[in-house]
Amino acid sequence: MFLLILLIVGIVVVAVKVQQHIKTQTFIEEVTSLDRGEESERSLIARFRDYGFPPGAIFHDLYVPTKGGNFSQIDLVILTKAGLAVFEVKDYSGWLFGNGKQQQWTQVLNYGKEKHRFYNPILQNSQHISHLKRYLQRNVPLFSIIVFDGDCELKNINFVPADTFVTKPQYATDIIHKISISHPHVQYDNEMLRVLKQAVAYGADPEIRRQHVENVHDMLGDRRVFR
Repeated sequence: MFLLILLIVGIVVVAVKVQQHIKTQTFIEEVTSLDRGEESERSLIARFRDYGFPPGAIFHDLYVPTKGGNFSQIDLVILTKAGLAVFEVKDYSGWLFGNGKQQQWTQVLNYGKEKHRFYNPILQNSQHISHLKRYLQRNVPLFSIIVFDGDCELKNINFVPADTFVTKPQYATDIIHKISISHPHVQYDNEMLRVLKQAVAYGADPEIRRQHVENVHDMLGDRRVFR
């Protein structure tokens, strides 16, 4: 009898997990394809869908045209009641240190024995927002949200600018709620929605994606280093 109960419980647990997986996959596919972007980005999409955001309010993997025929890639944009939330999603482990004014932040691994530098994601997303504002040609509020996924700990992050937030995935919906209740509500016109959809469409173009990668390599200059 005891073994039968264990078997039934096991079947129920598996069924619940399968149902949850199907629900998550459906949430994601209503917004984007399952092979587009990073898993952390798609997981965030599922989180916002579960929170109640409709598919039409979530834009994933946008390629925003910039000067000179280049593109700026944005992980995620969500239409909130108070404006556009622009997300930069990072996957990191270890302890993370930095402030909004520094060019470089620090990742510490192995209890301080290993350190790595990476470009300040606040500045990175600020550049994305500047490109997006120019592209939209709309006076709509834009909020910068940096989400650190993975097994990392935000140890000492400070000097974060106004309308900018640094967080882990589980607190992203709390930030959206905070933004929505502390700022005036806005209206979105159809033309702005159209250009956001166009930016998503640009990201689905293999040639645009290839050229964007080439432009990033050229900017970094890593292909001009010979060892």
